[in-house]
Amino acid sequence: MSLPDLLVSIGAHLGMPGEDTLGLPDAPSYVLLVADGLGWNQLEQYPVADILRGPKLRVGLPSTTATSLTSLGTGLAPGRHGVAGYSFRFNGELLPVLRWPRRLSGVDVQPQLTYLERMAAAGVHVAKVMPASFEKSGLTTAALRGGEFWGLPDEAAPARIAALAAAAVSQRSFTYVYDREPDHAGHAHGVGSAQWIAGVIRIAELVRLLRRDLPPQTVLVVTGDHGMVNVPKSHHINFEDHPELAEQVVLLGGEARFRQVYTSEPEAVAARWREVLGERALVVTREQAMAERWFGTVEPRNADRFGDVLAAALDDWAIMTKAFPKEHFLVGMHGSVTDAEREVPLLVLPG
Repeated sequence: MSLPDLLVSIGAHLGMPGEDTLGLPDAPSYVLLVADGLGWNQLEQYPVADILRGPKLRVGLPSTTATSLTSLGTGLAPGRHGVAGYSFRFNGELLPVLRWPRRLSGVDVQPQLTYLERMAAAGVHVAKVMPASFEKSGLTTAALRGGEFWGLPDEAAPARIAALAAAAVSQRSFTYVYDREPDHAGHAHGVGSAQWIAGVIRIAELVRLLRRDLPPQTVLVVTGDHGMVNVPKSHHINFEDHPELAEQVVLLGGEARFRQVYTSEPEAVAARWREVLGERALVVTREQAMAERWFGTVEPRNADRFGDVLAAALDDWAIMTKAFPKEHFLVGMHGSVTDAEREVPLLVLPG
């Protein structure tokens, strides 16, 4: 059960081709709430909201927002849609996906039809209830273009979100709702902090309000885009403190839990990174990762977006660099291969 299967499974009940592999109930309309940073393992560890506990889905790699939301919105694995992480090589330069450069359109990076576009073309009423500032962002364009955009103030109250989502539902419809509170709280204060717990409780309240306000024939589905791991500062491995890590490296991307290393000498670089990092990270070449299907089937046009060498931090370690100074202030992190980062809830609440 993986995140790219979700919209395809919903679409199977709305007249779209494809199969419901997740066993969802039949209904004429669906609302999907994506809570950024809501991980299945964290909900089990901190059972502060029983309504959010249940089965799980698995997200792809890297286990990060940009990649997961594009997999969700396209129904494709990362190797096919090509949004290869938090930051990755595109046309020879590092593309920071959450700070998309104005000169570049999301269509340039991800030109395939999204599943939302496919649903809209088939006559399904598609609506997106999201922060207003996201409307024309590169990531929204790449991952979630299609349908109507219903913008919210960036920090809208759960009651406002629920009311707008209920208003967006039509007879045969799919409505996407996004909330980022758990992710923000986890990054700034850590999983299990008072702020993170308050964010989870806020999501639980939003779920209750949605189920109350939505039409009875509408199925509410809740999921996340990744989980999170708390990383103590004592487990920061600083790239600049180890000159051997920089040898033959031309570009360093990804994020602290999933570094993407670009080089013309992947075997030599991978060997040095393995020697330095030891059991604190899983280091592979891109060829090995592709052979093991880390990213699913990789389209040739997307292959060099993924690092020539990939360093996936294990346990509660992270690989830091001065090139991304804001990462040094994060407590909760994600992106890597662990279950804590890759498992997210799949909650299905019929009317």
